[in-house]
Amino acid sequence: QVQLVESGGGLVQPGGSLRLSCAVSGSLYRINAMSWYRQAPGKERELVAVIINGGTTEYAHFVKGRFTISRDNTKNTVDLQMNSLQPEDTAVYFCNYRGQEHWYSLKYDYWGQGTQVTVSS
Repeated sequence: QVQLVESGGGLVQPGGSLRLSCAVSGSLYRINAMSWYRQAPGKERELVAVIINGGTTEYAHFVKGRFTISRDNTKNTVDLQMNSLQPEDTAVYFCNYRGQEHWYSLKYDYWGQGTQVTVSS
C-alpha cells in the first residue's frame, strides 16, 4: 500500500524559513508529478508548487520567489524550501504524488496526511 509521509512543519516567526519533506512508503511504478498543496482554516485546498518529470517546476503566484520545490528521483522524495514566511502562509501543507502503482494502473492522486505550518510572532 502506497503512503506519503510529510515532515518538517512547525512554528516559525515571520521572515523565517522551514523545509518540508515528503517520502513515499511502498512502491510506485511511475510518478508523473509531485506537488505541494496547502489548506488554511476555512479555505479550500490550493496548489503551492509542482515539479514534473524532467524537472519543470511551477509555482503559485503567492509563493513565487520565496518557495522552492525539489525532488530526489533516486529516493522518490520531494521537498519544499520555504523562505520569507508570512502569517498568511499558515496552513496545513499536503504533498501529492500523481502516479501509477503498476504499469497497467490508471494515474492516481496519492496524498499525505498533512503537516502544520504556523507563522506567528
